[in-house]
Amino acid sequence: MSMYQELQQLAINTVRILSIDAVQQANSGHPGLPMGAAPMAYTLWTRFLKHNPRNPHWANRDRFILSAGHGSMLIYSLLHLTGYDLSLDEIKNFRQWGSLTPGHPEAKHTPGVETTTGPLGQGLATAVGFALAEAYLASVFNTEAHKVVDHYTYVLASDGDLMEGVAIEAAALAGHWKLGKLIVLYDDNQITLDGEASMTFTENVLKRFEAQGWHTLSVKDGNSVDDIDEAIRTARDTTDKPSLIAIRTVIGYGSPNKAGTSKAHGSPLGADEVRLVKEYFGWNPDQHFYIPNEALAHWREALPKGEAAENAWNTLFHAWKEANPDLATLWEMAHSGALPAGWDADLPIYPDGKMIATRSAGGDALNAIAKHFPTMIGGDADLAGSTKTLIKGAESTGPGQPAARNLRFGVREHGMGAIVNGLALHGGIVKPFSATFLTFSDYMRPAVRLGALMEIPTVYVFTHDSIGLGEDGPTHQPVEHVMSLRLIPNLYVFRPGDANETVGAWKAIMTLKKPAAIVLSRQDLPAYGADNVEGIHEGVARGAYVLAESAKIRRGRPDAIIMATGSEVAIALDALAMLEDSGVTARVVSMPCWELFEEQSEDYREFVLPSEVPYRVSIEAGVTTGWQKYLGAIGVAIGVDRFGASAPYEKIYEAYGLTAKKVASAVADLLDEFEQVD
Repeated sequence: MSMYQELQQLAINTVRILSIDAVQQANSGHPGLPMGAAPMAYTLWTRFLKHNPRNPHWANRDRFILSAGHGSMLIYSLLHLTGYDLSLDEIKNFRQWGSLTPGHPEAKHTPGVETTTGPLGQGLATAVGFALAEAYLASVFNTEAHKVVDHYTYVLASDGDLMEGVAIEAAALAGHWKLGKLIVLYDDNQITLDGEASMTFTENVLKRFEAQGWHTLSVKDGNSVDDIDEAIRTARDTTDKPSLIAIRTVIGYGSPNKAGTSKAHGSPLGADEVRLVKEYFGWNPDQHFYIPNEALAHWREALPKGEAAENAWNTLFHAWKEANPDLATLWEMAHSGALPAGWDADLPIYPDGKMIATRSAGGDALNAIAKHFPTMIGGDADLAGSTKTLIKGAESTGPGQPAARNLRFGVREHGMGAIVNGLALHGGIVKPFSATFLTFSDYMRPAVRLGALMEIPTVYVFTHDSIGLGEDGPTHQPVEHVMSLRLIPNLYVFRPGDANETVGAWKAIMTLKKPAAIVLSRQDLPAYGADNVEGIHEGVARGAYVLAESAKIRRGRPDAIIMATGSEVAIALDALAMLEDSGVTARVVSMPCWELFEEQSEDYREFVLPSEVPYRVSIEAGVTTGWQKYLGAIGVAIGVDRFGASAPYEKIYEAYGLTAKKVASAVADLLDEFEQVD
């Protein structure tokens, strides 16, 4: 073995030992993957990965995604060793409170982590979004003279990743689009948490990926740096297909008693076994978190190499900027998140009484905004004609054509959600959006949850929002979905009441730094507030507002408050008129976004929902659980606490009691019971 080979083996073993020390000290974690996959990680990070540890946000860096997030100590070791702002103390505090080394990698938490992974399959699927973003941005910004967008997306994936449906959905699209700069290193160790992968996983993985349009390779010895190097070079030379490299590894490599078994997967090796591993690799078993100087110096070669790569790109970028000032302005806007002057100048206003479904108004608003943001892209799950989310005049993705504004995902909600997350994480794509029916949000909920956890500015459009869907029946009529989405932290859920509120919702969404779900109706609804559109938009931006109230307010306050969202706002307004005719004063509060309302000052919330008015009725075409926080002890919730039915929506609303008469009666009954009406 040459001196250089000895050095690279020392560097590889440093990753292994550092990883098992951290897992052992935490008494928690997954040591097996870092031990087995260290050679492939070394090969990629030292010979191919274009990155600058001093600037983790360099726009043209290669992206590395550890889809097998349970092996998080692998990436933490790599980040520390190559010089990212991740100290050895953070490694020692693996999985501890407040550390930068949580149990699974988290984006925006640890420098150098591109996306949150751990739920298997999500990383690979999200990586398709990264690669798609690269392809699209290259088509927008690159010129014949200057390629300012030119980088790869690399993934390290496990057996479990490749079993998950979300990965299969996204991989199909990556092959269909021919994303040649996506390269997946498959840690083919044939072991899962419960035992041998063959218990459940005997398919020919390479043939499956080939059938999905991928270029596939295999490396028989996962410890052979030269063989891995050759495979990656071949994958990089294959530009018309994404590549999957199956690398046969040994989980827990170096552990005399646990290597190659599930015992090395998800539990610390134990102090005695750690000693044996260190002895196997020639390490002092009594030293912990020891990093040989020669290995560290070798790994830290990434610093000058990364700085040189970024400096070369900066020179290229400056020349491109000088030659293309308009594109440079667009680049700055796309990457800064700034909203240009006049971006909302073309938003539509709908006259009072105009009947229009909020899904249609949502499409109008989307197009009015998208014309100002050329890197705003998104798509639907084979439902564009129904969700109304096509960007007019723009091309659609297709076979070998990823660089288009209208993303055609096919019937793949879960993959769609993850890919859109990747678009947002990559940078340069403004408010990427997905679209499907609300009831199918269940299919993409894990991706939505991760988007919320990462606090990324995605937009999830959900149409056909309630029993208002009508004849398609209970399988397609969401009842629990809006409330369940409201339970996800960091997710803003908008359910606008009419076309003008829908425009206001999109306007508000464009200013948010976190993900949003906008929930829209299939059925036509009457527009309102045309003479006060700015007030409507401001009210939506505050989450809830006073839409209407009786002209004759008693004692400076209404007798009762009616709260509503979405299609039921119109019902609340009709109920208000009925109550006025009977001498009862009331206020209608539209509550399109609970999350924004909760962020308002206490004074504003008290103004909208004064505590001195306890007589409250809510109406929403979904489950009533959750409304109690606004109804108080005696309020009444009118909703749908059962599945829907197949019939014209007007009949369902009547049969389920979602009517103005029912609301007015509920208010009157409350007041009669507590003798509040003079």
